[in-house]
Amino acid sequence: MLKTMSRALMLLLVMTLLTGIGYPLLITGIAQAIFPKQANGSLSYQGDELIGSVLIGQNFSDPRYFQGRPSAAGTNGYDATKSGGSNLGPTNKALLDEVAKRAEQVRIDNGLTPNAPVPSDLVTASASGLDPDISPEAARIQVARIAKARNLSEQKVQSLVEQYTEGREFGFLGEPRVNVLRLNRALDSLKAG
Repeated sequence: MLKTMSRALMLLLVMTLLTGIGYPLLITGIAQAIFPKQANGSLSYQGDELIGSVLIGQNFSDPRYFQGRPSAAGTNGYDATKSGGSNLGPTNKALLDEVAKRAEQVRIDNGLTPNAPVPSDLVTASASGLDPDISPEAARIQVARIAKARNLSEQKVQSLVEQYTEGREFGFLGEPRVNVLRLNRALDSLKAG
């Protein structure tokens, strides 16, 4: 019995070292070597200052910037430590009222007519509450507002949206999308005119 117990403990120790320490270190090393930017969170810097990650949505409330999806993560949204949706069902009155309120605000902010359609990604939060991307349609609706706020031509801002629109993954998975942080950083690099 003692011999069996010592073998079991030895096997436990070996497997713990292999699968709990060795394997994670190996995979981390491979990821760091092959995909260093992604393995470190796809962080975005402006000079030496960390301004965010292209994988996590942020709250851009200034009218000079493209705004992303609403967030239900945390009290004020976009809290990566409290990732999650609102957990309200699609027929929940509170959710429907909030979506209607958000749609009205999007129309007002972007100079749209009172009944103009609004892309769903501008009025509904993602499941994580941290989605960093919006649809090209959601970006296009914001072009006129941003062009006016930055004293840029609408063509210049629209061209930027097209430049930063990413296609479907592998050509067939998902939908075309625009990363809000990347687009806003590119906006900051444009000159007025």
